[in-house]
Amino acid sequence: MLRPRIIPCLLVHQGGLVKTVEFKDPKYVGDPINAVKIFNEKEADELVVLDIDATVNGAEPDYRMIANLAAECRMPLCYGGGVRSPQQAKKIIGLGVEKVAMSAAAVENVSLVTRTADAVGRQSVVVVLDVRKRTGLFSKGYEVFTRNGKQVHKGDPIEIALRMQEAGAGEIVINSIDRDGQMKGYDLALAARMRQELRVPLTLLGGAGSHQDIEALVAECGVVGASAGGLFVFKGPYRAVLINYPNPEQKDGICRAGLATHFSK
Repeated sequence: MLRPRIIPCLLVHQGGLVKTVEFKDPKYVGDPINAVKIFNEKEADELVVLDIDATVNGAEPDYRMIANLAAECRMPLCYGGGVRSPQQAKKIIGLGVEKVAMSAAAVENVSLVTRTADAVGRQSVVVVLDVRKRTGLFSKGYEVFTRNGKQVHKGDPIEIALRMQEAGAGEIVINSIDRDGQMKGYDLALAARMRQELRVPLTLLGGAGSHQDIEALVAECGVVGASAGGLFVFKGPYRAVLINYPNPEQKDGICRAGLATHFSK
């Protein structure tokens, strides 16, 4: 039986593990390999690693780093950053990574999603859409951004997500720029709209600050991926750096309570 997934998301900047706030001011929080080792011990459902430098710098994926992460990781691993071709995706999958995430390259050229799905299988293709609420007195809805929130794209995020799904994406990740690092909860309204429209697995990222936030997401959307960064690398009101993850009993309780609420609606 499918159940919600609770997924740490690690951001890599200049070779180190960082956490951002609204995609800005990256704070160094440790070594990615050490973090992977800890999440292994804590039996995380999956792990997402995003290199936030590669695309904006026009660089290739760091294959040595990816190989080291994959060799250490004992859970399904998704890597994103700098992937612009099916050949790069195949190389990454060949290193032991289960999923390859794309953002700017997919939004700018949707045929890349199809070609990559043909090359590595739809189940291994993830499209990440970074979204932000439109600003302005008379503005409504959301916009999709790429390149670390610097480039905006025309079109409603739901329409873009559906386009990616039809092109061959096996999973869609919706990452809220407004809520990144805020730790005040997911955008449940947007999550519910996406879950209603999409057929493929959906993961939400941005805003989780407590286990209750994950439970609220599951209660709203049912079986989804609940991904978070700050929640799993910070502890306490002063955000002391401490890699953490719910133990199996806590995880089971979060998912059961959320699903019970969801299916009782």
